Amino acid sequence: MSVREFVVLGTASQVPTRHRNHNGYLLRWDAEGILFDPGEGTQRQMLRAGVAAHDLNRICVTHFHGDHSLGLAGVIQRINLDRVPHPVTAHFPASGQRFFDRLRYSTAYRETVGITEEPVGGEGAVLAETSSYRLEARRLSHPVESYGYRLVEPDGRRMLPERLAAHGIAGPDVGRLHREGSLGTVTLDDVSEVRRGQRVAFVMDTRLCEGVEMLADGCDLLVIESTFLDEDRRLAADHGHLTAGQAARVARDAGVRHLVLTHFSQRYSDPGEFERQARAAGFDGELTVARDLDRVPVPKRV
Repeated sequence: MSVREFVVLGTASQVPTRHRNHNGYLLRWDAEGILFDPGEGTQRQMLRAGVAAHDLNRICVTHFHGDHSLGLAGVIQRINLDRVPHPVTAHFPASGQRFFDRLRYSTAYRETVGITEEPVGGEGAVLAETSSYRLEARRLSHPVESYGYRLVEPDGRRMLPERLAAHGIAGPDVGRLHREGSLGTVTLDDVSEVRRGQRVAFVMDTRLCEGVEMLADGCDLLVIESTFLDEDRRLAADHGHLTAGQAARVARDAGVRHLVLTHFSQRYSDPGEFERQARAAGFDGELTVARDLDRVPVPKRV
């Protein structure tokens, strides 16, 4: 049975707190796992969340500030220690190649697993296309080069029972029609409709910019930083971050179904204020103010 869920490993910005680990997030997508921004302590948070090195197929780093990348060393060494039997691909800003190299080889260990490095540059790119998703990156606006990631499932078809019945098609003929596209004079369009693929985006440290809007557009699940509350919007802009209200307005305008706010400054003690400001900004979809070890299911197709 396929599982599509977002596992939150850490939610703190800049420094961890007693209740929040540094960043770390895993997207389970059917048989694959994509690890985003493994900050310090990610390997231990994986153990607490029941995530194994064998679950990882890709690692996506948005940028090379420590709270988003210092856990790379431990995660990569654990992949090798556990002798993960499948390929693991790492995506990260090309301008940070020297940081990735330092983290990958920061200490002595036996390298048993080949990790493929596929950096991203420019304004972004399509990084991978598989039978179940397309992985894209878009450039964001932060003091160091930063990219957000977006996973898009190909559109499928939804068979319509009433139309099948009207054309007298049943049993094995339904599968045959779906595979071949037609059965006699009946075409697939006659008895089905497009089933839109699911979309998930991961947006970390950034100011408002075109890349944020492109990544969020039409997402079923948007995981996005909201480091500051709205009263500190000037501080957010100065440091290249979003406020809760800004993130919520992006989600509202993009038609996001489920918004996950994360990456919180340690200066705030009331997580409920992030939800209140997001609702005040007009977002009325499903909303999660993330906590460490939360598990957020990707919304079911409509």
